Amino acid sequence: MKQSVYIFVLALLSIFTASAQKQTPPPGGEPKGFSLPEKEVVNYDNGLSLVLVPYGSLPKATINITLKTGNINEKEDQVWVSDLLADLMEEGTNKDYSVKDRLAGMGGNLNVGVGLHTTTLSTSVLSEFAPEALQVLTDILTDPKLPESELERLKNNMKRNLTVSLSRPGSQARKEFFAEMYPDHPYGRLYPTSEMVDSYSLEDVKAFYNDNFGAQRTTVYVVGMFDANAVKQLVEQELGNWKKGPSVDYPVAEAQSNGATRILDRPGAPQSTIYYGLPVADPSNEDYIALDITNSLLGGSFGSRITSNIREDKGYTYSPYSSLYANYKSGLWFEAADVTTEHTGASISEITKEIKRLQEEAPTQEELQGIQNYESGLYVLQNSTPGGIISQLNFLDIHDLPESFLVDKVKNINAVTPEDVQKMTKKYIDPEKMTLIVVGDKQVIQDQVKETIQEPVKE
Repeated sequence: MKQSVYIFVLALLSIFTASAQKQTPPPGGEPKGFSLPEKEVVNYDNGLSLVLVPYGSLPKATINITLKTGNINEKEDQVWVSDLLADLMEEGTNKDYSVKDRLAGMGGNLNVGVGLHTTTLSTSVLSEFAPEALQVLTDILTDPKLPESELERLKNNMKRNLTVSLSRPGSQARKEFFAEMYPDHPYGRLYPTSEMVDSYSLEDVKAFYNDNFGAQRTTVYVVGMFDANAVKQLVEQELGNWKKGPSVDYPVAEAQSNGATRILDRPGAPQSTIYYGLPVADPSNEDYIALDITNSLLGGSFGSRITSNIREDKGYTYSPYSSLYANYKSGLWFEAADVTTEHTGASISEITKEIKRLQEEAPTQEELQGIQNYESGLYVLQNSTPGGIISQLNFLDIHDLPESFLVDKVKNINAVTPEDVQKMTKKYIDPEKMTLIVVGDKQVIQDQVKETIQEPVKE
């Protein structure tokens, strides 16, 4: 996945843990439920879907064209080729106009982005320009210019971003962790090599486009204030007869759970970066909501147990966090932290201790209620914008989930019991099966890690 995506995600996580997350809040009132706004769905014969969601009172429309293809469909020797395609698509269309200037005149800008599972073209414009803005996006989608004259510049930018990213211990640890979890799957290939990027030709980019783009993988979302009839007419005209293309192809991954430990040497480093985790349930599993709450209580919120222990009490780290990571039919849980070098082993030991404590004793109802209030409020807040609504609808689509997953989520969050949290920890988060990646001064930390884990360190 392209570096800008990772920088954004890592920065967001850092900000989230350091400021946006709050101490476990006191018990509040009855959590508000979430009501999915009314929507209209139009399905076309070629497999394309149009989702219209009238929402809000601001005279703006958010337009998002999502294709269910991304890094997951890249070949083993073509990591980030989909990102290079996205960069080239931002250069415009074969139609005779400047895409960026035209959208700017409507109060919007062009965003083409790639994730593991999706490629998106999006903009937000003043309401009266919604059909015209959608016209621009459909032109880029179906007739991108892909200028060869820009290829070397964009490849050089990509290599610079790659070099900067892989100079960071967090990226190094993340790269190694996902490679251990998914050794034979695109999920485990986060970064290309510079040589790989050098090898990409315009023909490679066009081949990815031709092999993976088409109506069957495409959903057009329009959320906000807009003329629905004009939008439907435009989509019918521009995309109703677009090539059908391939069906969605998300190869299911089986994450590894072998308890491997690896140290990546960073001589003289004042901190060690830790990634410590294992496979767990994915969003399609009935345990997912309870596991999500367990994650928040254990390490995923600022007032969580692991954070309170190694940050507030011990002072080993500033911004640790745990994450419940949702891939297609494959979930991961991991704790990540930058800890002082001399306390590397102790930090791992304390993380393990908090996991085992939650396995042995359920949390109090008061502690759990604070987490439930926080998660309920955060969920409703996240879905109060057009972008948030699109994100949630897209989440359902990627993971083949019913709308009830969204509509009932607040209710299901608050149905989790202390015993459920204990059960989820026992069932899924077993330190014996966890993979540990540490980036740090090997000479200083190797014995600490060996004494703590008591398992062979993989060289």
